[in-house]
Amino acid sequence: MARKTLAASFALVAGLAVSVTVPPGSAAASPPGTKDVTAVLFEWKFDSVAKECTNTLGPAGYGYVQVSPPAEHIQGSQWWTSYQPVSYKIAGRLGDATAFKNMVSTCHAAGVKVVTDTVVNHMSAGSGTGTGGSSYTKYNYPGLYSSADMDDCTATISDYTNRANVQNCELVGLADLDTGETYVRSAIAGYMNTLLGYGVDGFRIDAAKHIPAADLANIKSRLSNPSVYWKQEVIYGSGEAVQPTEYTGNGDVQEFRYAYDLKRVFNNENLAYLKNYGEGWGYMSSSVAAVFVDNHDTERNGSTLNYKDGANYTLANVFMLAYPYGAPDINSGYEWSDADAGPPNGGTVNACWQDGWKCQHAWPEIKSMVAFRNATRGQSLTNWWDNGGDAIAFGRGSKGFVAINHETSSLSRTYSTSLTAGTYCNVQNSTSITVNSSGQFTATLGANTALAIYAGKSSC
Repeated sequence: MARKTLAASFALVAGLAVSVTVPPGSAAASPPGTKDVTAVLFEWKFDSVAKECTNTLGPAGYGYVQVSPPAEHIQGSQWWTSYQPVSYKIAGRLGDATAFKNMVSTCHAAGVKVVTDTVVNHMSAGSGTGTGGSSYTKYNYPGLYSSADMDDCTATISDYTNRANVQNCELVGLADLDTGETYVRSAIAGYMNTLLGYGVDGFRIDAAKHIPAADLANIKSRLSNPSVYWKQEVIYGSGEAVQPTEYTGNGDVQEFRYAYDLKRVFNNENLAYLKNYGEGWGYMSSSVAAVFVDNHDTERNGSTLNYKDGANYTLANVFMLAYPYGAPDINSGYEWSDADAGPPNGGTVNACWQDGWKCQHAWPEIKSMVAFRNATRGQSLTNWWDNGGDAIAFGRGSKGFVAINHETSSLSRTYSTSLTAGTYCNVQNSTSITVNSSGQFTATLGANTALAIYAGKSSC
C-alpha cells in the first residue's frame, strides 16, 4: 500500500479468530508451477534483480521474484514515491523499459517468474514533473487521466465501516481513480498488458481493498492473459465493510492476520499454539492465501516482526516455509531507522549485506527452507510434537521434517517421523541426521535454532 503515515487509520487488527468461508467459485489461484515461494526484492533496481535471479534465486529454488512498481512516479528519495504513479511509462527510480525487459528475460532464464507490484487504485497527491519527465497535477495526468477520471469523493478515507468511503475516497490523500469507468479500466488493463507483453508472470495489486472486487474482475477480463496470477492487498479489519474474502474470485489475497499473529506468538505466546495454523485460526482457504512474515509496510509500522527482531524473525520465516498454508513471500529490503528512507544507492545492490541491504531471501536459515518447501509441496502435516511451550516439530508426509526450538535453553529428544530410514542433511546447519528403520532420530537443538531434513537431500 502507499505510505502509511496514518497507520492507525488502517485498522490493522490482529489476533481475532473469525470464522471465514470462501465464496463458491473462488479461484484457487496460488502461484502456478511446482515452486510457490516469492522473493520480494523491495526497491531493488531491475538490473540488480536480474543478477540476483541468476546468482541466488534460481539456484535456491525460488519460484518467483516480486519487483517494486515499474511505473513513472513522483520525484523524491523516499521509498513511497514509487507508490505515487504519474504515468504508466516504465521510467522510475528502478530502471527503464529496457532494463525491465532484460530483467524479465534474465530471471526467466534462471527459472524464476516475475511478479510486479502494481499501483492502479490511485495516482499522486501533488503536482510537478515525474521521474520520466511527465508533468502532472493531482487530478490531471496529460495523455492519461483528467479530473473526470477520478472518483467524486476528494476527502481522505476516514471510516472503514463505510464501503463507499473506503472505495471511493482518497487513500492518505492520493487522487483516487474511478475504476467503475470503462476508460479507466481500459487504461489500467493497457498498462498491465504492456507488462504482460514484456513477459511478466503475475501482479500484486496494491491497495486492492480500495477498489471494488467487481472492478478488478472487469480489468482482469481485459488482459491478454485473463488467468494470469494475481495477488491482492486486502488488509483484514474486524467489523470493516470490505473483507478479504470478497476478492478470492479474482485470485490470491494477502492474509495479513497470518503475519500479525506470528508476531504475537513468537514474541509473547507459545509455538505450541501453531498446530492448526491457517484455516483453523479463521483465515482464508490456503489455496487463495498469500502469506508473509513481514512486508515493506508492516516492517515499518510495527504490526509484524521485522529484521530487527533477530531469532524471532528468522524462526518465523523458517516456520512459514515449512508449514503447509498459503503461498509465502520472503520480504527482502534494507536497513532503516527513518521509516520513510528510500533504498541505498538508489536501489543498486552491489552485494548482499553491504550498504545496508539486508537480503533476507539469502539468509542461510531462510534460503535453505525454499528447497525444503519445494520438496515437500502437497504433503500433509504429520507427526506434530510440541512441549506445550516454545518447542515444536512436525513432518510433511514422508518427504520432510522440521523442528524449532524457541526456548531459552537447548533441547535434546528423539523425534518420530514418517521418513524412510537413511541419512539426511540438516539444512539449517549442514550436519547429518540419521533416521532409523522406525522413522526416528535423536537430535539436540540449541536455543533459538531449527532443524530441517527432507527426502532427496542426503548429503550437505
